[in-house]
Amino acid sequence: MSTPRPLSVIFDLDGTLVDSEPNYYEAGRRLLAAHGVPEFTWEENARFVGIGTRETLEILRETYGIEADTDGLLAEYDRLYLELARASTEVYPEMRKLVERLHAEGVPMAVASGSSRAAIEAVLTGTGLDGYLGEAAGAVVVSAEEVAHGKPAPDVFLRAAALLAAEPGHCAVFEDAAPGVTAAFAAGMRCAAIPYVRGSESDPAFGTADLLFRGGHDDFTAQAAYVWLGL
Repeated sequence: MSTPRPLSVIFDLDGTLVDSEPNYYEAGRRLLAAHGVPEFTWEENARFVGIGTRETLEILRETYGIEADTDGLLAEYDRLYLELARASTEVYPEMRKLVERLHAEGVPMAVASGSSRAAIEAVLTGTGLDGYLGEAAGAVVVSAEEVAHGKPAPDVFLRAAALLAAEPGHCAVFEDAAPGVTAAFAAGMRCAAIPYVRGSESDPAFGTADLLFRGGHDDFTAQAAYVWLGL
């Protein structure tokens, strides 16, 4: 049986459209250092790729016995991250090609991310992606702040579909992390996975993806994604 053409395309942001994880890691490292945790490695940070910022900070707060409340940590973390994101965020070239092509063809698009809305908008504006994926361009933006549960719950994707007036089964998601793939599957959406963390492609969650670029962005091409979308 043929797969129906998706009417809308939903992108995760961090690690999918842009390589923002180095900035998130550095923001987290600085935050933890300020609260008495001097060593926070890239490997430790990799455990939280794909998980919402609030959920990540709640885990870190409990793990390291940080006394500050989660809201205060979130505000401090966002400030640190935004400084880094505005200075430098890299867009994956093949992703930019895909976004530009879909925009030119009038395909409805959304960004559904575990980041704060301020962080999403800063990255979209700083990279020029707001011309294709910003609300002023007719796209939809949903942050984890606007739903009850972050990924791996399907809330952000279902909210994006609702704002696009699209049935979940007629949406295609692009994701880089296992929690996001799990969320897309739970939402009843097709999913193309581009694993960000090397070695994570063996995670069972990636086995639920309809299309898996096992080598991550090294394997991803706009043309292959376009063909998969059936456009």
